[in-house]
Amino acid sequence: MQIVIIGTGNVASVLGRKFVAAGHTIVQVVGRNSTAASALAYEWNTVSTDYLSIINQQADVYLLAVSDMALPAVAGELKLPGKVVAHTAAAVPADVLNTVTDHYGVFYPLQSIRKEMTALPEIPVFVDGHDEKALTTLQQLAHSIWPGKVVQATDDDRLKLHVAAVFVSNFTNHLYALAEDYCRQEGIDFTQLLPLIQETANRITTISPAQAQTGPALRHDSETIQKHLAVLQAYPHLLALYKTLTSSIQQFK
Repeated sequence: MQIVIIGTGNVASVLGRKFVAAGHTIVQVVGRNSTAASALAYEWNTVSTDYLSIINQQADVYLLAVSDMALPAVAGELKLPGKVVAHTAAAVPADVLNTVTDHYGVFYPLQSIRKEMTALPEIPVFVDGHDEKALTTLQQLAHSIWPGKVVQATDDDRLKLHVAAVFVSNFTNHLYALAEDYCRQEGIDFTQLLPLIQETANRITTISPAQAQTGPALRHDSETIQKHLAVLQAYPHLLALYKTLTSSIQQFK
């Protein structure tokens, strides 16, 4: 397929590389940051522009890989009748594109993506289309980059998935950051915890997180919990989180 990518950030960069690797052609990169757009265009042997008014009109698919907040404004500047146009956001309804074309949809990769990635990850893709042409085209595109996991998902499905993704990725990583800062202040080597982090992540690939739960909260080990709370008196924010999470574990059914 011939594809125009609108956006130059993490999602645009990684999906573009996946498309090129799958044999598709990026015919244009569009981005407000002309330097970033030029860099991606050079990487993919194509052209770039920072003006939506001169967007290539001959592509098969137009992918808006921009921030959720920018989507309405970008969509408002586009008119691509007859073309398949999709955005990559989880929490934005597909019909933000309903003035752009009749063939609109969503192409949502469920993965934490950074443009610096050199090894391209397997990305489960959730797609939806306003009509059969949009849905079929986006499904074909998704299968081309990873045939193992392509799922049709409504606006409501994607929003709920995004909530869950925030818990397992963003919130979990924030806990890592808090633990790293605590270790730094206490003169402890945070990297000594990396094997534990890896083992915990690996374990839930074979059993449910509920079955994998361990620790003093689960055991109702009040003596150890009180020792931990005493250590955390110097860290009020961590103390409050420890109490909240301990209570959550103990109340979880």
